[in-house]
Amino acid sequence: MYQVGFAKRDITVVSEGYAMHGYGMWFHRQKSARNRLYTRVFYFRDEAGKEIVYVCLDLGYVTHAIREGVEKELAKRYPHIDPRCLLMACTHTHSGYGGCAHEPLYNVVTPGFHPRLVENIVENTMEALGEAIETAQPSEISFTAGDIPEDIPVAWNRTLNSYNQNPDVVKRAEDECHLAVDRKMQALTVERDDTLVAMITWFGVHATCLGNRLCCLDGDNKGYASRFTEEALPEKGVAIFAQAACGDVSPHYHGPGQVSRRKKIKGEAEYEYARQSGRYQSEHALKIAADDGRVKVNGNFDCEMIYVDFSDIHVDPEFANGKTDAYTSEPCQGLSFLTGTPVDGPGMPVFLGKIATLLADSVKNKRLRNLDNYPPAERKYYERLYAAQGNKKIALESGKTQRAVLGLPLDHPLVPGFADPMVKELQRQYKMGAMKEHGLVAYVLPVQILILGNVAIIACPGEFTNTSKKRVVETAAPILEKRGVEQVIFNSYANDYMGYVTTNEEFQVQAYEGGHTVFGQWSLGAFQTVIRDLAEEMLKPEDKRELDHETRPPVYSQEELDLRSNIPPRK
Repeated sequence: MYQVGFAKRDITVVSEGYAMHGYGMWFHRQKSARNRLYTRVFYFRDEAGKEIVYVCLDLGYVTHAIREGVEKELAKRYPHIDPRCLLMACTHTHSGYGGCAHEPLYNVVTPGFHPRLVENIVENTMEALGEAIETAQPSEISFTAGDIPEDIPVAWNRTLNSYNQNPDVVKRAEDECHLAVDRKMQALTVERDDTLVAMITWFGVHATCLGNRLCCLDGDNKGYASRFTEEALPEKGVAIFAQAACGDVSPHYHGPGQVSRRKKIKGEAEYEYARQSGRYQSEHALKIAADDGRVKVNGNFDCEMIYVDFSDIHVDPEFANGKTDAYTSEPCQGLSFLTGTPVDGPGMPVFLGKIATLLADSVKNKRLRNLDNYPPAERKYYERLYAAQGNKKIALESGKTQRAVLGLPLDHPLVPGFADPMVKELQRQYKMGAMKEHGLVAYVLPVQILILGNVAIIACPGEFTNTSKKRVVETAAPILEKRGVEQVIFNSYANDYMGYVTTNEEFQVQAYEGGHTVFGQWSLGAFQTVIRDLAEEMLKPEDKRELDHETRPPVYSQEELDLRSNIPPRK
C-alpha cells in the first residue's frame, strides 16, 4: 500500500488592468475573479521510500520561473524529495493571469514579468505540499479509463483539414469533428477504506469556453470540473483535471456554421457553457472511478527528467520519414500564429496576414539567394532555419541568434507595429533593452517520465495535437512495457511552455497550430527521439543510466528581468 496525501490552495490574485494569459490579446484585461484559481498538489510515497510530487495549477502555462521557484523551496524544506520526481502541470485556462515567465514573448501583452505572481504560486504550492505530506495516509491507487460518449458535446477537432492529412487516422467529414479527437479520459484514483477520496484525470480539451472579451479570472471548464468533483468527494478531497493532448481540440462546436454558432454564446452564457463542459467531465470522471474494471497500481516508483536544447536536435530517421538530415531549428512563429483560430481565438485581420505573407516570402527568397554572401555562422543559421521550417511563412524569429519580425530587427523603424498590438509591444520592450539576451521563448526544455509501478506518465511542455500524442505514446509504450508498465498517460503543458507540437503532415497545412510549432516540421520527431532514448535508459538501474542532468535553461540577467518586470499596464 502507498502513502498518499493531497491538498489545494487558492492562488487567485487580481492584477486589475493587466492582460490575462492565453489569447495574447491586449484588451483581455483583468477586473475581478469569478471561479477562483488553485494549485492542487498530490504527494505519493512507495514502500521503498521513493517520493513523487504532482502539481496542477489553474493557469494557462507552467514556466521555468515557476518550476525553478518551487525547486528552490523544495531543496530548503524537503531536501529528501528529488526534483526530478516533481511534475508541474496546468489546466491551460485562458482566463488565468500572465506575466509568470522569464522568457519575454508570452508576457508581452500582460505586459512584462510579475515576480509577485510567481512568488504567490510558489508559496501556496509549498503550503499545499506541506499539508499533503503531513496528511498522507495508506491508500490504494488505481488506474481507470473510458471514452466520453460521442453524443456528449464536450470536444471537437478545430483543425480538421490538418488532422486528415495524417495517414494513421480515420479521415473525418466536416460534420464529424467531434470524432476527430481522443475521447478517452484516463485517471488515477485514490481510495481509503474502499472510498474514493481523490483523483487525477487526463483529458485533452482546450480551456477556452470563456472568450477573450470577458474580464474575470476563471478556471474555465477544467476549474469547474474540479469543483464539481470535489463537491462529490469527502471533505478536503482533491480532484485534478489535467490536460492530455488538446493542441487541436476545442470545447466549442466545429463544423458547418461554426463561427455564427460561437457568436451566439456571449457573456453569462459563456460561463454557463464552461460550467456545463466541466460538469460533463466531472460526471464522466466519477463514472470511470466507480468502474469495476479499474486496474490497481502496484510496484515501485521511478522518475527521470532531463533538459534538452530543442533548437538543435538531429532527428532520428525513424521519426523523420527516413530522412537522415532532419533537424530542428531555432524557434520562430509563422503568420498563421498571428492570425489565430477562427472560433477559439481570432487574431490579426486576414488582409494584413496576406500582406505579411508576401513580405515573409520576399525575406526568405532574398536570404536564400544570397547565402554565399553571408558569414559562415549566419549562412548556417539560414540554411537550418528554412530547411526545418519548410513552408511556414515566418513572421517572428524568436531564438537566441536572431530576434526579428519579417526579417527586420525588432527596433527597426519599418517593423509593422500598427499591424498587431503584440508586435508593437515587442518593439517597445526591445527598445527598452529588455529583450537582448537569449531567446524570446523557452528552447531548452524539460522532458520527464514518471513511473508509478505499472503506470507511466510522460510529461512534455507545450501543446501537442491528438496524433502527435498518439505517436509519442506508441514510441514509448513498447519500451516501458519491458519494465512492467501496462498503462501510459501523456501529460502536456508540463514543467514549461514553448508553443505547439504538430505532426509533420499537420505542419504542412500551416494552420494556427503549425504556425506555432516553433522548432519546425520535425518537432514531433525530435520529441520522439528524446523520449525513446529516455525510456530506454530507464530500463537500466538508476546508477547505470547515461543521462545529461547538467543542461539547464539559460539564465536571464537580473538587469534585463528588472527592465521587463512590473511594467505598467497599457491604457
